Amino acid sequence: MASDPGRDRLQAATAALALAVAGVGLGASLDAPRLLVAWAMAAGLAAAFGWAALARLARLAARTTAPLPPEPLPRPPPELDIALEHAPLALWRLSPGRPPLALNAAARRLGAPGRAAEPEALQALLNQAAPGRQVVSLPTEHGEERAVLAVSALTVQGEAWRLAAVAPIESELATEALTAWRQLVQVLTHEIMNSLTPIASLAASAPALLEAGEHEELQAALAALARRASHLQAFVARYRSVSQPPPPQLADTPLLPLLQGVQDLLTPAWAQAGGGVDLRVEPPSLALRTDAAQLEQVLINLAQNALQACAGQPAPQLSLEARLSRGGRLRLTVADNGPGVPPGLETQIFTPFFSTREGGSGVGLAVVRQLVHGLGGTVRHARRPGGGACFVLTF
Repeated sequence: MASDPGRDRLQAATAALALAVAGVGLGASLDAPRLLVAWAMAAGLAAAFGWAALARLARLAARTTAPLPPEPLPRPPPELDIALEHAPLALWRLSPGRPPLALNAAARRLGAPGRAAEPEALQALLNQAAPGRQVVSLPTEHGEERAVLAVSALTVQGEAWRLAAVAPIESELATEALTAWRQLVQVLTHEIMNSLTPIASLAASAPALLEAGEHEELQAALAALARRASHLQAFVARYRSVSQPPPPQLADTPLLPLLQGVQDLLTPAWAQAGGGVDLRVEPPSLALRTDAAQLEQVLINLAQNALQACAGQPAPQLSLEARLSRGGRLRLTVADNGPGVPPGLETQIFTPFFSTREGGSGVGLAVVRQLVHGLGGTVRHARRPGGGACFVLTF
């Protein structure tokens, strides 16, 4: 039976009154043993009756003052729930003091036993995630797997949400790494064989030329050997410049004077080709914590590639632009009005020693990517609506 607080209070008060009356009766019956026992029994019953009422009141008070468990997060509206259920990304709603709420099947699968070896670690990772994007490692039954975790704030039907999205990328990264290694090995093999094949041929013919006394042919063969050995040595030096970039020396750097210095360096060559270099920095107070010398080298490498690509253009033009993009990130753009990167080669241009130009070393863009990554940024090729090449550096 449910406890009635009013009735319990009345019973406790009645028991207290009965105890008081029994106490008076006990005092007046000290000379009458039978009455004394009767009053004592009445006092005991009143005490038990009152104790039970007080205990019920105490339990009721404990229940009403105990902290209530947090209410579960409300499910999304039905129409949104259906759309989210089949989303390819794992989605959660985050709220302080509550476990992440899985919004779709992908999130439930990722957090289920057997998929995530430590669901608690996954919950802690989601709760501690800062706004923005980051690459994280998820513990799974197959070991550590990398994924992209993105957290953003949005409003759904007038209600503020924090939404977390997780996209596993381990298999995609492994595939890209294997492809990059395959391309690199092919280029290395091509370059090395171009030098070793004539070296081996000339080395094999040199003893016969010496024995025949054909000294002029022998000298020509030795000169060719020296040239190919020098070419191979230069190739190894270029490989070292790509594989072992120097560590950056970071410092707060105003961008406007740095880019103006780059513009001054580039303008004579572009003017000689009949063009020019445009510069735009918005706002002029933009600054970046970076290695100024390495960032200058990146911009110069991109500008030299652009100038070579624009050879033959009637009015080659280079554009340097720095501005803030969405999310407060710095965006540096280097663009030209040349022919642009041939379609289908956009994913290969950053491969070391790959070049779209006859006689090109294929080192410039590989060095650019290494330096930009060392500075904490990314570099991407983007197609321009009006044509030409465009490289976007984001920090």
